[in-house]
Order: sequence, then structure tokens, then C-alpha cells
Amino acid sequence: MTTERKVPKATLQRYPVYLKALRKLKADGETKIMSRQLADYVSIESTTIRRDFSFLGSLGKQGYGYNVDDLIKIFSDELGVNFDEKIVLIGAGNLGKALLNYNKWNHVVGEIVCAFDLMPDKVTGASVPVYALKDIREKLPKGCRIAILCISQDVQNTVDLLVDSGIKGFVSFAVDHFSVPQGVYVKQVDVVSSIQELVFETNSMKD
Repeated sequence: MTTERKVPKATLQRYPVYLKALRKLKADGETKIMSRQLADYVSIESTTIRRDFSFLGSLGKQGYGYNVDDLIKIFSDELGVNFDEKIVLIGAGNLGKALLNYNKWNHVVGEIVCAFDLMPDKVTGASVPVYALKDIREKLPKGCRIAILCISQDVQNTVDLLVDSGIKGFVSFAVDHFSVPQGVYVKQVDVVSSIQELVFETNSMKD
């Protein structure tokens, strides 16, 4: 943490919300903002915003508001994340297309810059370039470290190829198990298990 005061967990959870809003405001040409304006933008009370900001020091001037660029730097440093990651999508089927259509996290963690698919010629309406899986080494953007896996076949070989090409982290929707070397990280998104957990939790609440 960059502050001497311990930031409450609830406050920390709101910091990414503020950062996303601030980055969007900057993209729209805003250079400063008042807490009441930000409150309307993020649907959080202005008193809560000012209290949350107070943990990071004196960030604004009464009657003037907050400098958007300054806040973006402060929140980026506080959260300790690279918010301009180039993300690649592996598998542009139905799920992959849904993620491409969403692709609204560009003001928080970066954005999907391209996709790879077994049959790229059959992928239509994609908002980013779609390349063949076999061309990963050649087409993977420089500096790209994060891949989203939405494939159901040849998963391990594809992962190996991505790791060899510089990928350090995976968000995986793949059902098949795969292994990665030390220093490479995987976040598994298992919808079935999540539903099972919810069913168990809701059943346990029955009278």
C-alpha cells in the first residue's frame, strides 16, 4: 500500500470503480471533476467518495474539484496493476464472440486486441483481427502477457505455444485440465462449479 492509514476492504473494492470512471472521463476529454459529479457517474454517495479519497491524502481543492490525470495516476499506483494490458482471445466461437462484444474493460485492465481461432475465415463480425491458431508466434502482439482461453480441443498444446510465445497469465474457460510452468498463472472460470455451489448454498438456507 502507498498510504500509512489502513484502507478498509470496502473502500479498496470501490477504487477500481473510480479508476474505470476516471479513465472513461479522460477519454471523453474531461480534465477535472467534482465529487458530486463523480457520484452521479458511479452511483456512489459523494460523502463516501470523499471519505474513500481521504485515505490517499489531500487529492483535491474545495471549490475546484479533482484533477482527473492526477487521480488516475494515484489510483493506478495504489492498485498496483498495469491498466493497459494487451489481452488476446484464444477461440472465437460463441463464448469468445460474446467476450469480444463485451470488451468494455479497456478503461480498467486493458482490452482484447486480437483473437486466434482454428478457423479464422469463418469468424464474422469480430471487432478485432482474428488470426489462425498456428500463427500465434508470428501474430502475438509484442508485450502481450494475458490470454483468455475459450477453446475445447488441443488445449495443452495451445497453452504450451502461448507460454513459449511469452504469455504469463491465463483466464481459462476451457473444460480440459492443462498444466503451466512455474511463474505462469491461471484463473479458471468454472460456471458449472459456480452453479453447483449456488445450488448447495440456496438448499442449505431452506427451512
